Amino acid sequence: MQNVTIWSEEFGAETDTPILLIMGSMSQGILWPDEFVGRLTAGGRRVIRYDHRDTGMSGTVDFAADPYTWDDIKNDVYRVMDAHGLQSAHLVGHSAGGLLGQLIAVERPERVRSLTVIASSPLGGGEGQVLMRALMGQPQPEGSLAEPTPEFVAFYRALIASPPPQGRRALIDGMIAEQRVLHGTGLPFDEDAARRLQERIYDRARDLSAAANHRLAAMGNPDFEPVGVLHQVKAPTLVIEGSHEPAKPGHGAIIAEQIPGARLRIVAGMGHTLPPEAHEELAAAILAHTAG
Repeated sequence: MQNVTIWSEEFGAETDTPILLIMGSMSQGILWPDEFVGRLTAGGRRVIRYDHRDTGMSGTVDFAADPYTWDDIKNDVYRVMDAHGLQSAHLVGHSAGGLLGQLIAVERPERVRSLTVIASSPLGGGEGQVLMRALMGQPQPEGSLAEPTPEFVAFYRALIASPPPQGRRALIDGMIAEQRVLHGTGLPFDEDAARRLQERIYDRARDLSAAANHRLAAMGNPDFEPVGVLHQVKAPTLVIEGSHEPAKPGHGAIIAEQIPGARLRIVAGMGHTLPPEAHEELAAAILAHTAG
Protein backbone atom coordinates (compact mmCIF):
# COMPACT_ATOMS: atom_id res chain seq x y z
CA MET A 1 0.00 0.00 0.00
CA GLN A 2 1.43 3.33 -1.01
CA ASN A 3 1.94 6.01 1.62
CA VAL A 4 -0.79 8.47 0.64
CA THR A 5 -0.15 12.09 1.56
CA ILE A 6 -2.80 13.54 3.88
CA TRP A 7 -3.41 17.30 3.94
CA SER A 8 -4.22 18.81 7.33
CA GLU A 9 -4.21 22.16 9.08
CA GLU A 10 -4.46 23.24 12.69
CA PHE A 11 -5.69 26.31 14.54
CA GLY A 12 -5.03 27.59 18.04
CA ALA A 13 -2.08 27.26 20.37
CA GLU A 14 -0.09 24.04 20.46
CA THR A 15 -0.57 23.94 24.23
CA ASP A 16 -4.38 24.10 23.96
CA THR A 17 -6.62 21.06 24.36
CA PRO A 18 -6.59 19.16 21.03
CA ILE A 19 -9.72 18.43 19.00
CA LEU A 20 -9.46 16.37 15.81
CA LEU A 21 -12.32 16.90 13.36
CA ILE A 22 -13.14 13.86 11.16
CA MET A 23 -15.41 14.56 8.20
CA GLY A 24 -17.63 12.02 6.47
CA SER A 25 -17.16 9.84 3.42
CA MET A 26 -16.06 11.52 0.19
CA SER A 27 -15.87 14.85 2.03
CA GLN A 28 -13.13 17.43 2.37
CA GLY A 29 -12.05 18.77 5.75
CA ILE A 30 -13.22 22.28 4.88
CA LEU A 31 -16.79 21.08 5.32
CA TRP A 32 -16.02 21.81 8.95
CA PRO A 33 -16.98 25.50 8.55
CA ASP A 34 -14.38 28.16 9.27
CA GLU A 35 -16.72 30.00 11.65
CA PHE A 36 -17.40 26.83 13.64
CA VAL A 37 -13.67 26.06 13.83
CA GLY A 38 -13.05 29.64 14.93
CA ARG A 39 -15.52 29.30 17.78
CA LEU A 40 -13.73 26.19 19.03
CA THR A 41 -10.36 27.90 18.77
CA ALA A 42 -11.64 30.97 20.61
CA GLY A 43 -12.76 28.59 23.35
CA GLY A 44 -9.18 27.50 23.98
CA ARG A 45 -8.94 24.46 21.72
CA ARG A 46 -6.23 23.37 19.32
CA VAL A 47 -8.35 22.31 16.33
CA ILE A 48 -7.15 20.06 13.53
CA ARG A 49 -9.07 19.24 10.36
CA TYR A 50 -7.89 17.24 7.38
CA ASP A 51 -8.85 15.95 3.94
CA HIS A 52 -9.41 12.22 3.67
CA ARG A 53 -7.33 10.44 1.06
CA ASP A 54 -8.81 10.93 -2.42
CA THR A 55 -10.47 14.20 -1.38
CA GLY A 56 -9.40 17.82 -1.51
CA MET A 57 -5.67 18.43 -1.30
CA SER A 58 -4.76 14.99 0.02
CA GLY A 59 -3.17 12.44 -2.25
CA THR A 60 -5.20 10.51 -4.81
CA VAL A 61 -4.90 6.82 -5.54
CA ASP A 62 -5.08 4.67 -8.66
CA PHE A 63 -7.60 2.39 -7.02
CA ALA A 64 -7.44 -0.33 -9.66
CA ALA A 65 -3.69 -0.63 -9.26
CA ASP A 66 -3.49 0.00 -5.52
CA PRO A 67 -6.83 -0.52 -3.77
CA TYR A 68 -7.46 0.32 -0.14
CA THR A 69 -10.21 -0.27 2.42
CA TRP A 70 -11.99 1.73 5.07
CA ASP A 71 -9.53 0.30 7.57
CA ASP A 72 -6.89 2.32 5.71
CA ILE A 73 -9.08 5.43 5.88
CA LYS A 74 -9.48 4.79 9.61
CA ASN A 75 -5.74 4.35 10.04
CA ASP A 76 -5.24 7.74 8.39
CA VAL A 77 -6.79 9.21 11.54
CA TYR A 78 -3.91 7.80 13.56
CA ARG A 79 -1.46 9.12 10.97
CA VAL A 80 -2.87 12.63 11.32
CA MET A 81 -2.67 12.43 15.11
CA ASP A 82 0.91 11.18 14.96
CA ALA A 83 1.93 13.88 12.50
CA HIS A 84 0.63 16.54 14.90
CA GLY A 85 2.35 14.89 17.87
CA LEU A 86 -0.86 13.78 19.59
CA GLN A 87 -0.92 10.67 21.71
CA SER A 88 -4.61 11.35 22.30
CA ALA A 89 -7.24 13.91 21.34
CA HIS A 90 -10.91 14.73 21.59
CA LEU A 91 -12.45 13.20 18.45
CA VAL A 92 -15.37 14.91 16.71
CA GLY A 93 -16.76 12.96 13.76
CA HIS A 94 -19.48 13.82 11.28
CA SER A 95 -21.50 11.15 9.43
CA ALA A 96 -19.02 8.42 8.39
CA GLY A 97 -16.44 10.35 10.41
CA GLY A 98 -18.62 9.53 13.41
CA LEU A 99 -18.37 5.84 12.55
CA LEU A 100 -14.59 6.18 12.41
CA GLY A 101 -14.62 7.87 15.80
CA GLN A 102 -16.75 5.12 17.30
CA LEU A 103 -14.46 2.41 15.95
CA ILE A 104 -11.32 4.16 17.18
CA ALA A 105 -12.89 4.60 20.62
CA VAL A 106 -13.37 0.81 20.73
CA GLU A 107 -10.08 -0.13 19.09
CA ARG A 108 -7.69 2.35 20.69
CA PRO A 109 -9.41 3.85 23.77
CA GLU A 110 -6.16 5.33 25.06
CA ARG A 111 -6.10 7.70 22.08
CA VAL A 112 -9.60 9.12 22.64
CA ARG A 113 -10.08 11.72 25.38
CA SER A 114 -13.73 12.15 24.46
CA LEU A 115 -15.95 11.36 21.51
CA THR A 116 -18.50 13.57 19.79
CA VAL A 117 -20.61 11.98 17.06
CA ILE A 118 -22.63 14.24 14.76
CA ALA A 119 -25.23 13.16 12.15
CA SER A 120 -24.02 9.56 12.25
CA SER A 121 -25.23 5.99 12.62
CA PRO A 122 -24.36 3.37 15.22
CA LEU A 123 -21.28 1.28 14.49
CA GLY A 124 -22.40 -2.12 13.21
CA GLY A 125 -25.95 -0.95 12.60
CA GLY A 126 -25.96 -1.72 8.88
CA GLU A 127 -26.72 1.82 7.73
CA GLY A 128 -25.25 1.15 4.30
CA GLN A 129 -27.58 -1.81 3.73
CA VAL A 130 -30.56 0.26 4.89
CA LEU A 131 -29.68 2.94 2.33
CA MET A 132 -29.27 0.43 -0.51
CA ARG A 133 -32.61 -1.22 0.24
CA ALA A 134 -34.28 2.20 0.34
CA LEU A 135 -32.79 3.18 -3.02
CA MET A 136 -33.90 -0.12 -4.55
CA GLY A 137 -37.40 0.13 -3.08
CA GLN A 138 -36.99 -3.00 -0.99
CA PRO A 139 -38.65 -3.44 2.41
CA GLN A 140 -36.53 -3.04 5.51
CA PRO A 141 -36.25 -6.05 7.84
CA GLU A 142 -37.77 -5.68 11.27
CA GLY A 143 -35.35 -3.99 13.65
CA SER A 144 -33.46 -2.12 10.93
CA LEU A 145 -32.39 1.48 11.36
CA ALA A 146 -34.81 4.10 10.05
CA GLU A 147 -34.29 4.76 6.34
CA PRO A 148 -33.66 8.21 4.88
CA THR A 149 -36.48 10.62 4.15
CA PRO A 150 -38.48 10.20 0.92
CA GLU A 151 -36.95 13.42 -0.44
CA PHE A 152 -33.45 12.07 0.17
CA VAL A 153 -34.24 8.73 -1.47
CA ALA A 154 -35.90 10.36 -4.48
CA PHE A 155 -32.92 12.65 -5.05
CA TYR A 156 -30.35 9.86 -5.04
CA ARG A 157 -32.50 7.56 -7.18
CA ALA A 158 -32.65 10.32 -9.80
CA LEU A 159 -28.93 11.00 -9.42
CA ILE A 160 -28.05 7.36 -10.02
CA ALA A 161 -30.30 7.20 -13.08
CA SER A 162 -28.93 10.38 -14.67
CA PRO A 163 -25.75 10.79 -16.73
CA PRO A 164 -22.98 12.49 -14.77
CA PRO A 165 -22.77 16.27 -15.26
CA GLN A 166 -19.95 17.61 -17.39
CA GLY A 167 -17.98 20.80 -16.86
CA ARG A 168 -17.31 22.99 -13.84
CA ARG A 169 -20.64 24.83 -13.76
CA ALA A 170 -22.77 21.70 -14.16
CA LEU A 171 -20.76 19.81 -11.54
CA ILE A 172 -21.04 22.63 -9.04
CA ASP A 173 -24.78 22.98 -9.70
CA GLY A 174 -25.14 19.28 -8.96
CA MET A 175 -23.10 19.62 -5.76
CA ILE A 176 -25.36 22.49 -4.64
CA ALA A 177 -28.47 20.40 -5.33
CA GLU A 178 -27.04 17.61 -3.20
CA GLN A 179 -26.16 20.05 -0.42
CA ARG A 180 -29.74 21.35 -0.49
CA VAL A 181 -31.11 17.85 0.11
CA LEU A 182 -28.60 17.15 2.89
CA HIS A 183 -29.41 20.52 4.48
CA GLY A 184 -32.93 19.32 5.18
CA THR A 185 -36.10 21.35 5.51
CA GLY A 186 -35.74 22.80 8.99
CA LEU A 187 -33.81 25.98 8.10
CA PRO A 188 -33.66 28.27 5.06
CA PHE A 189 -31.13 27.19 2.45
CA ASP A 190 -28.60 29.87 1.45
CA GLU A 191 -27.85 29.06 -2.19
CA ASP A 192 -25.25 31.82 -2.55
CA ALA A 193 -23.29 30.51 0.41
CA ALA A 194 -23.67 26.97 -0.91
CA ARG A 195 -22.24 28.03 -4.27
CA ARG A 196 -19.22 29.66 -2.62
CA LEU A 197 -18.58 26.49 -0.62
CA GLN A 198 -18.94 24.13 -3.56
CA GLU A 199 -16.75 26.31 -5.77
CA ARG A 200 -14.10 26.16 -3.08
CA ILE A 201 -14.45 22.38 -2.85
CA TYR A 202 -14.21 22.02 -6.63
CA ASP A 203 -11.23 24.34 -7.01
CA ARG A 204 -9.09 22.84 -4.25
CA ALA A 205 -9.61 19.20 -5.21
CA ARG A 206 -6.69 17.46 -6.89
CA ASP A 207 -9.19 15.14 -8.57
CA LEU A 208 -12.85 15.59 -7.68
CA SER A 209 -13.81 12.20 -9.11
CA ALA A 210 -11.32 10.35 -6.89
CA ALA A 211 -13.67 10.67 -3.90
CA ALA A 212 -15.78 7.90 -5.45
CA ASN A 213 -12.99 5.52 -4.43
CA HIS A 214 -14.45 5.66 -0.92
CA ARG A 215 -17.43 3.68 -2.23
CA LEU A 216 -15.10 1.09 -3.76
CA ALA A 217 -13.21 0.90 -0.48
CA ALA A 218 -16.47 0.18 1.37
CA MET A 219 -17.41 -2.57 -1.09
CA GLY A 220 -14.08 -4.26 -0.48
CA ASN A 221 -14.35 -3.96 3.30
CA PRO A 222 -17.74 -5.49 4.26
CA ASP A 223 -16.62 -6.34 7.80
CA PHE A 224 -15.34 -2.85 8.60
CA GLU A 225 -18.04 -2.25 11.21
CA PRO A 226 -17.98 -4.77 14.06
CA VAL A 227 -21.39 -5.52 15.58
CA GLY A 228 -22.30 -5.26 19.25
CA VAL A 229 -19.19 -3.44 20.46
CA LEU A 230 -20.41 0.06 21.37
CA HIS A 231 -20.83 -0.96 25.01
CA GLN A 232 -17.02 -1.11 25.08
CA VAL A 233 -16.64 2.65 24.49
CA LYS A 234 -15.14 4.20 27.61
CA ALA A 235 -14.66 7.75 26.35
CA PRO A 236 -17.23 10.35 27.46
CA THR A 237 -19.54 10.57 24.47
CA LEU A 238 -21.79 13.30 23.13
CA VAL A 239 -24.17 12.41 20.30
CA ILE A 240 -25.62 15.25 18.21
CA GLU A 241 -28.40 14.98 15.65
CA GLY A 242 -30.43 17.58 13.82
CA SER A 243 -34.19 17.63 14.28
CA HIS A 244 -34.50 17.52 10.48
CA GLU A 245 -31.85 14.89 9.71
CA PRO A 246 -32.68 13.50 6.23
CA ALA A 247 -30.05 10.79 5.85
CA LYS A 248 -29.95 9.03 9.23
CA PRO A 249 -33.11 10.07 11.11
CA GLY A 250 -33.20 8.86 14.69
CA HIS A 251 -29.88 7.04 14.46
CA GLY A 252 -28.29 9.30 17.07
CA ALA A 253 -30.61 8.06 19.79
CA ILE A 254 -29.52 4.48 19.11
CA ILE A 255 -25.85 5.43 19.41
CA ALA A 256 -26.57 7.15 22.72
CA GLU A 257 -28.46 4.10 23.98
CA GLN A 258 -25.62 1.72 23.16
CA ILE A 259 -22.69 3.72 24.56
CA PRO A 260 -22.65 3.78 28.38
CA GLY A 261 -23.23 7.25 29.77
CA ALA A 262 -23.57 8.90 26.35
CA ARG A 263 -25.65 12.06 26.08
CA LEU A 264 -27.91 12.91 23.14
CA ARG A 265 -28.45 16.48 21.97
CA ILE A 266 -30.99 17.40 19.29
CA VAL A 267 -30.25 20.63 17.41
CA ALA A 268 -33.44 22.34 16.24
CA GLY A 269 -33.71 22.82 12.49
CA MET A 270 -30.40 21.18 11.60
CA GLY A 271 -30.28 18.53 8.89
CA HIS A 272 -27.19 16.58 7.79
CA THR A 273 -24.99 19.64 7.24
CA LEU A 274 -23.48 22.16 9.67
CA PRO A 275 -25.42 25.39 8.95
CA PRO A 276 -24.41 28.79 10.36
CA GLU A 277 -27.52 28.89 12.53
CA ALA A 278 -26.20 25.88 14.47
CA HIS A 279 -22.55 26.91 14.89
CA GLU A 280 -22.95 28.64 18.24
CA GLU A 281 -24.90 25.77 19.79
CA LEU A 282 -22.64 23.09 18.35
CA ALA A 283 -19.45 24.84 19.43
CA ALA A 284 -20.77 25.53 22.94
CA ALA A 285 -21.80 21.90 23.37
CA ILE A 286 -18.43 20.59 22.18
CA LEU A 287 -16.47 23.08 24.28
CA ALA A 288 -18.40 21.98 27.37
CA HIS A 289 -17.90 18.32 26.49
CA THR A 290 -14.14 18.71 26.01
CA ALA A 291 -13.54 20.87 29.09
CA GLY A 292 -11.42 19.66 31.97
